[in-house]
Amino acid sequence: QVQLVESGGGLVQAGGSLRLSCTVSGSRFSINNMGWYRQAPGKQCELVAAIPSGGSANYADSVKGRFTISRDNAKNTWYLQMNSLKPEDTAVYYCKSRLLGVEYWGQGTQVTVSS
Repeated sequence: QVQLVESGGGLVQAGGSLRLSCTVSGSRFSINNMGWYRQAPGKQCELVAAIPSGGSANYADSVKGRFTISRDNAKNTWYLQMNSLKPEDTAVYYCKSRLLGVEYWGQGTQVTVSS
């Protein structure tokens, strides 16, 4: 059973940084695509950053220049480095990947940015 487990959320002051991790387990195949999403209270879930299969990283306009998506193949872990955080970045963040036509989501991690 493929599982995505996130960690790294927390409370940070505006201007600070956090790094989210998404560790993939249970897959015999290499995960070559990943998306980070977020959902704030009362708002729709939005794509923040992604690396599609065979593609390059892309970012929502609201986070360009501040967030970076990356991976460590040896650890089967994907990261979302978030710098210069703003209160409007407050949300539950999820990682999501697709493998053999099936979508897998992490459990979510809360990021709260205080002003």
